[in-house]
Amino acid sequence: MNPYLVTDFLRKQNVFAVVGVSKNPAKYGHQVYKDLKEAGYVVYAVNPTLDEVLGDRCYHSLSELPEMPDVVDTVVPPAVTEKVVEECKELGIARVWMQPGSESERALNFCMQNGINVVHDVCVMVKRKASPPTKY
Repeated sequence: MNPYLVTDFLRKQNVFAVVGVSKNPAKYGHQVYKDLKEAGYVVYAVNPTLDEVLGDRCYHSLSELPEMPDVVDTVVPPAVTEKVVEECKELGIARVWMQPGSESERALNFCMQNGINVVHDVCVMVKRKASPPTKY
């Protein structure tokens, strides 16, 4: 894992989209969204089956977002991540953080072949809490 990549992804001015957000507080999709929001990031919830989470609008796809995120965080099964990274390429999103369990060889290879930077095998909440915030 490239520590500079993690630092780049976690810059405070980055806008995040959490794909696979959940209303269930026990689920990682809920915890990741809440953690990033409470840490002061601009973060959008994305889930095709929800309209609202934690009082915020939930978008059904990345293309519905009011602005393109700098980082897409996937908290979904690997087969869904494979579709998400294809959507990221179409939208010009160049950073994807695959939460542990959401990555697949196919999704990782797709990102490498299409110039999308990827962080995987580490949880964004753990890395955020372990890394000092950077403003640049």
